[in-house]
Amino acid sequence: MRVTVSLALGSLLVVPAAAQAADLSLNIEIPRINAAEYHRPYVAAWVEGADGKAVADLAVWYQDKDTKEGHGTKWLPDLRQWWRKSGRTLKVPVDGITGPTRPVGKHALSLDEKHPALAKLAAGNYTLVVEAVREVGGRELLKIPFEWKGKPYSGSAQGKTELGKVTLSAKP
Repeated sequence: MRVTVSLALGSLLVVPAAAQAADLSLNIEIPRINAAEYHRPYVAAWVEGADGKAVADLAVWYQDKDTKEGHGTKWLPDLRQWWRKSGRTLKVPVDGITGPTRPVGKHALSLDEKHPALAKLAAGNYTLVVEAVREVGGRELLKIPFEWKGKPYSGSAQGKTELGKVTLSAKP
């Protein structure tokens, strides 16, 4: 067990590790796809509990501007798994969670337990889920189990089409 020791008004204060801040680092790679008609993917990343229910939305990247075809929120239901578990009840945009689609490359998210998505997350076992879907393209879903506010953890999953490597690091 890791502890923090500090002096407060001349007394010794020992804070157990469970009371310390927890961090979650997530890296999502969007691969280069050679296609005649390429569209950036919509991506959702969320946390599921042991029962498979969504407990925290971490990121939702979609086209956030109006086009001649309408607003990008129109196609959020194409992120099927996320939409069924969490998306239909989410009122977008959500500060710190939703944002525009990302280009090809590696994209990092760093969240701590004070982030709105994680603030109410109790210590325990969870699964990170990342879903990507692209117009005139495919769909992909990756899952990485982890322990929140427990032992340090690093894990990854490798996508085949719409997602590249997704890595997760959880630190108590």
